[in-house]
Amino acid sequence: MTHRFRVLKPWLFLFPAAVIYLIVILVPSLYTLGLSFFTWNGAATAQITFVGWDNYIKLFTEDTVFQLALTNTFLWTVGSVLVLTSLALLLAVVLNRQLKGRTFFRSVFYFPTILSGIVVAFTWRWMFHPEGVINGFLSLFGLGDAAPSWLADPSLAFGSVFVTSLWFGIGQPLVLFLAGLQTIPKDPYEAAIIDGATPWQQFAKITLPMLRETLIIVLATIFIGGMRVYDLIFAMTGGGPAETTQVLASWMYYQTFQFNHVGVGSAISWLLVAISMVVIVPYVRFSTRQAEQ
Repeated sequence: MTHRFRVLKPWLFLFPAAVIYLIVILVPSLYTLGLSFFTWNGAATAQITFVGWDNYIKLFTEDTVFQLALTNTFLWTVGSVLVLTSLALLLAVVLNRQLKGRTFFRSVFYFPTILSGIVVAFTWRWMFHPEGVINGFLSLFGLGDAAPSWLADPSLAFGSVFVTSLWFGIGQPLVLFLAGLQTIPKDPYEAAIIDGATPWQQFAKITLPMLRETLIIVLATIFIGGMRVYDLIFAMTGGGPAETTQVLASWMYYQTFQFNHVGVGSAISWLLVAISMVVIVPYVRFSTRQAEQ
């Protein structure tokens, strides 16, 4: 009896979480997968028609907004991975030094992370307003007449929201990089200085290799965040102007809840899952290998 209890004990602790995961995540996900092969407007009395892969095929062949949203999501994710990771790492290296007021600056850069995405979106939407803070600042230099409508110009709206996301999202990777930097011993740097290594050589040969695990975590979290971006887009531009800022998550919302194309929205959601898994699965396998070594 004692041996059997020892065997069952871990499963007893896992059981409540497994039940919640099953009810909240797994069952709805499988239900959504099934809906992606049907046409349905969401009404309980409406007819549900099986269409097979038609929803997926039409997204890639007929839905030009989906194709734009897919491109925007790709650009957003790649831009976040490259720009946000680089900025966070640069700031972490600077703020890891013995600088006066570094605790204050760490708090300043981390502060946006604790805010709600909707709060950040409305704040920056006000700043990007034609009569907002940014154009008011430009008017101080005589550029008021040439100040653009940041969120109303199709060529500027996407970049404006992306800048907001950089300000909003830099805190978390910054803290992770700072934590990783503080685990690196000083001995390799002291030896490198004696050998005449430049700061860049120290960074490339010591800092980056010893931050490998932290870097992988940061890249994975930023990638996932980039793929599922929604709140900033929806609150700042609503996907406009002229659908130029649509991303997969926002277009999924519009197809499902605005146009009542539940099957199409479900298909978009599973395409998001499939694209994310392309990166997540290798990441999990790599992390498992590292833990076993």
